[in-house]
Amino acid sequence: MIDATLREADDKMGKAVEHAREEFATIRTGRAHPAMFANITADYYGQQTPLQQLAGFQVPEPRVVIISPYDMSAKGAIEKAIRESDLGVNPSDDGKVLRVILPELTEDRRKEFIKLAKSKAEDGRVAVRNLRRNAKQALDRAEKDSEISQDENSGAEKRLDGLTRKHIDVIDDLLKHKEAELLAV
Repeated sequence: MIDATLREADDKMGKAVEHAREEFATIRTGRAHPAMFANITADYYGQQTPLQQLAGFQVPEPRVVIISPYDMSAKGAIEKAIRESDLGVNPSDDGKVLRVILPELTEDRRKEFIKLAKSKAEDGRVAVRNLRRNAKQALDRAEKDSEISQDENSGAEKRLDGLTRKHIDVIDDLLKHKEAELLAV
């Protein structure tokens, strides 16, 4: 019972950390990468479709992304979706491909992105703490129903706190890395 509860909490906390990692990947740094476009969707025949399903991405230079639509009729919708996104870039149409040139980040823009990264990190920490609370409630219910003893519950709670600390530390490390990446000029 205790091991199953802790294993489930550990799995879910790992997924929360992975989600935080994906969220950090969408924050733009000075370098181009296809993950920047992960949360952008375009209107494709009346459906909101992720850009990864509509086009291929290449990064020939550190600040240039070339987007090759699979269907040329979707090029306008892709261009509009990128322009309206929060990336702050304006794609140019080169005939068959869209070219996105990322401008240098200003100091103010870097600070905005750091705030955004801190917000996403806090969201991840909150998710991990909520999972800890749910697991703790399950352990308390098991103790109340006399499935486990009070000593077993307190030992399990210490193990749960260790798991929580481990996952929050991973999120903090991801944040530290993202901040360093954003501050690098």
